[in-house]
Amino acid sequence: MDSIRKLPAAAGAEWVLGGFALLRRAPLALGMLGALWGLLASLVVTLGAAVPALATALQLLVALAGPVLFAGLVWAVREVAHGRAAQPAHLLQGVHEGRVPALLATLLPQLAAGLLLGVLLLVLVGSQQLQHLAQVSEQLNTMAQAGQQPTPEEVQALIGDLPAGRILLWLLLGFAAAVAVALTVFVSVPRILFDRRDGLAAMGDSLRACLHNLPAIAVFFLLVMVSVFAIYFVVLIVTVVLQLLAGPMLALWVAQVLMMAVLMPLLAGAVYTAWIQLFGEAAAAAAPVAGQLEA
Repeated sequence: MDSIRKLPAAAGAEWVLGGFALLRRAPLALGMLGALWGLLASLVVTLGAAVPALATALQLLVALAGPVLFAGLVWAVREVAHGRAAQPAHLLQGVHEGRVPALLATLLPQLAAGLLLGVLLLVLVGSQQLQHLAQVSEQLNTMAQAGQQPTPEEVQALIGDLPAGRILLWLLLGFAAAVAVALTVFVSVPRILFDRRDGLAAMGDSLRACLHNLPAIAVFFLLVMVSVFAIYFVVLIVTVVLQLLAGPMLALWVAQVLMMAVLMPLLAGAVYTAWIQLFGEAAAAAAPVAGQLEA
């Protein structure tokens, strides 16, 4: 296994800046790849709504395709970093490289976290309270759709019997599980693609690298959240204008495609930059570091 570098907290900002720098070098080419992913997801969701019997199978298909498509974006980002053109065929580069089983293994932490949280929800809250929570949610949604604003007394009457403390504990455990999953898969895709690591080994490398650089990871995720909100705000403005001109359905489609066109290449570039910096000279020999990307 390659040695893991200890980086300062500011490295987290460099990863995000590296993602923006790579996207700026080929905005149309990388944006098109993200848009293709968003268009595919939109088509699958629309088909699932039209044919409810296929909805579950289609959602599973989208989930399985996620790691493979993200790996394709990471590959395309490396091509751009080396001065080559990103191509639509790069989205399936993980298939061409024979890395699909290892990439699909990165779904295991999400599956394990989902199962664990499901069991904890039943243990902490209980099936009867979950049914009560569902009824409360339905009543509040019905009131909102009817344009009624529930009074504080009505809200208290609806939620008064719910175990608020245990629900809050479950939410905190869910947040902790989400963080653990994110750390486990953070740089696992480039480790699988470029360092030819198996799925479980790559996730172990990612977790160790993140735990070794928690300040940088914290800065990175904070800046990613800020970037997501900024991108969402711009997309929201475009969507509002488009909704007035072409209707809500087309506006919703365009919003999803635009978000994916910007956000996914940005994340792929940031992960690629983090992989270079975290795993030292062996990775840096394959591609430029974030500072060189902006040169």
